[in-house]
Amino acid sequence: MTVDPHAALPIVATGTPLADAAGAIILLHGRGASAEDILGLGAAIAPEGWAMLAPAAAGHTWYPYSFLAPREQNEPFLSSALRRVQTALDNALRAGIPAEKVVLAGFSQGACLATEFVGRNPRRYAALAAFTGGLIGPLDAPLTLTGNLEGTPILLSSGDPDPHVPWARVEQSGDLLRNIGGQVTLHRYPGRPHTTGAEEVRIAREMLASL
Repeated sequence: MTVDPHAALPIVATGTPLADAAGAIILLHGRGASAEDILGLGAAIAPEGWAMLAPAAAGHTWYPYSFLAPREQNEPFLSSALRRVQTALDNALRAGIPAEKVVLAGFSQGACLATEFVGRNPRRYAALAAFTGGLIGPLDAPLTLTGNLEGTPILLSSGDPDPHVPWARVEQSGDLLRNIGGQVTLHRYPGRPHTTGAEEVRIAREMLASL
């Protein structure tokens, strides 16, 4: 097994070219989906004149087990996935887009990956929009974050109950991100299935428009 299974996969770029973009959105797809799939969400929330970068996962899956499994069970896929997010961010930075003009967004497995990346690599970002996701690790594992998000706006939204993402982890993630300087907003949708709803898309679009 390769130690970096996602490394050879493309990062699909669309929207305004990076060299001309006012900002960039890194979009992370869910399990079984594709980079092209998540671009539809990006188009629904992206401000005009922004670039969209969507990394692709090997086998359409960022890591094989639940995000609540012991981290070592999801290796080397999880570390490889986090490196792909870093590569997408580096692409934007090299094009002259500062981190405070970069949004990280994702759904389900991609939302978990986006939340984990922001939590473990804190700095001022334009925003984090995690649709049905949270920090990665077992529910009974002690999670800690250090650093400073410097007021990064954060949207965490999910149905409850969700078959894959317990609301308790969404709340815990919000608390931990708030403790390191994130401006966190939580939206809970009772009884909603595992999907992305029109209201949370609207909220994310308005959050990004305010940037």
